[in-house]
Amino acid sequence: MEDRKINENAMQELSKTLAACRDPVLIEDFLKSLLTNSESLGVANRWALVRLLDAGMSQRNIAKNLGLSLCNITRGSKELKKEDSPFAAMIEEFKKLSDK
Repeated sequence: MEDRKINENAMQELSKTLAACRDPVLIEDFLKSLLTNSESLGVANRWALVRLLDAGMSQRNIAKNLGLSLCNITRGSKELKKEDSPFAAMIEEFKKLSDK
């Protein structure tokens, strides 16, 4: 139980630090240092699939374009459709940045 509390605290600390950082290059470099190449690719692919779903691309085309299984894409689709979805909220944050 104590390990779980430490991990939750670490995730909260990391989230606050990333939210406060205003240097996208530093964040990208940090994430590439923190994650393995495979993990980095996985995170990037998850973001790409959610963005493509939001843009209206079919799950089959996403699977073909990103080389992902339909199971992974279906999971992303379900997360995106949830009420108060963090995926949807982050996409809206991205769109705000893109509009500037």
